[in-house]
Formats: sequence, C-alpha cells, structure tokens
Amino acid sequence: MKIEVNGAPQTVSATTLAALLVELDLAEARVATAVNGQFVPAAGRVDQPLSEGDRIEILSPMQGG
Repeated sequence: MKIEVNGAPQTVSATTLAALLVELDLAEARVATAVNGQFVPAAGRVDQPLSEGDRIEILSPMQGG
C-alpha cells in the first residue's frame, strides 16, 4: 500500500499504525503519531487502520533549551 510518512512516499505492507511502526523499526521508540492530521495516542495505534494514501506523521520528542 502507498502512504506518506513524514512527507515522503512509502510503500508498506502494514495495515495498522502499530504494524507500521514495527515495519519501520520504530516499535520501541518513544514517538508521537498522527494519521491524516489526527493525533493517535500510543494505546490507539493497534486499532488505527491504515488506508491507501494516508498521511502519517511520526515525531520524536526533543530536549534542550
């Protein structure tokens, strides 16, 4: 399936947001996620389906001052 991850086109086999993070080797990472501009909490990723053309944002928290 073709989706967009952080603005870049990707072809993936994942059908849920949780599976996408596994496929991208980010399953253990502390990240914030959104699908089509809607925040998806960590607990909801396993139930968040992905569809052709979805726009996914995966953001890492930043520290500093």
